[in-house]
Amino acid sequence: MNLLELQRRMSEDVRRPLTDDFEMQATTEDGRSTAELAESYVRPNALLTSFERLEIYNRQYWFRVIAAVSEDFPALSAVMGRKRFDELVLAYLKDTPSTSFTLRDLGGHLSDWLEAHREFGLRRHDLMVDVARLEWAYIESFDGGAVVPISQESLAALNGSSKLWLQPHLQLLDLRYPVDELVLAVHRDKPESGIASNAVTEHKSSSRDRLPSVRRAATYLAVHRFNDSVYYRRIDRENLMLLRSLKEGHCLSDALANAFKDSVLPAELQTLRIQEYFSHAAELGWFCAEKLDLIFDGSMSE
Repeated sequence: MNLLELQRRMSEDVRRPLTDDFEMQATTEDGRSTAELAESYVRPNALLTSFERLEIYNRQYWFRVIAAVSEDFPALSAVMGRKRFDELVLAYLKDTPSTSFTLRDLGGHLSDWLEAHREFGLRRHDLMVDVARLEWAYIESFDGGAVVPISQESLAALNGSSKLWLQPHLQLLDLRYPVDELVLAVHRDKPESGIASNAVTEHKSSSRDRLPSVRRAATYLAVHRFNDSVYYRRIDRENLMLLRSLKEGHCLSDALANAFKDSVLPAELQTLRIQEYFSHAAELGWFCAEKLDLIFDGSMSE
């Protein structure tokens, strides 16, 4: 076995998924003995067999990637309980192994995967999926790119055929539960957290054993970054539809039509709402004159 073969052998063995009891598997996918494989390139010592020495690396690899996902989804871990959450992450990573050079991307498919695996959530499944979606939106918003916002003069010169683009860091969520309060309560227990919400004016330190109660209710959120902090802003359905249409590249007239096509709001109130939407978005710098989908650019410039 040359050096390259040795490296590939150990890489495959170290990254092989653990058992449900978080131990190294006794056999490989093709039925070979893991103990015999370990003996072929790992020396035993006075205290540990070759299998046991290799198992240390195998378990530490998986404990590290599970910990990395846990760091990005503390609210989901709090909702599920640590043991159940670790089981979830192990199952998720078995199905969706890392394909990126960075641990940052490990949780990128977790909410979609969880949506298809109701066995982990049962009666709380939809709540858990919403929590996972919001926590990943936080990651995307914090890492997302930013460009110079459109000027007030340019904004005033727009017409119905004009197009507006949104800041790459702006994330739009259509949720089944108001989980922003729950996620905020958990993240605020983390000293490094830079996160805020317009849904809550004051939060005291929240124990993960006493999470806020959450009842099912349609909730629309704009997740954005400002001065290196991520904010959760509650918006109404029409505003969400407007922003989504703009993000998809529709002109202003079509975006407004899409936003209010199913609305029960009277015309006068629609006009007021549109003024509010554009005023708030412009004030927060959400609009830009060009499409630029930067993710994880590292600069976080405003």
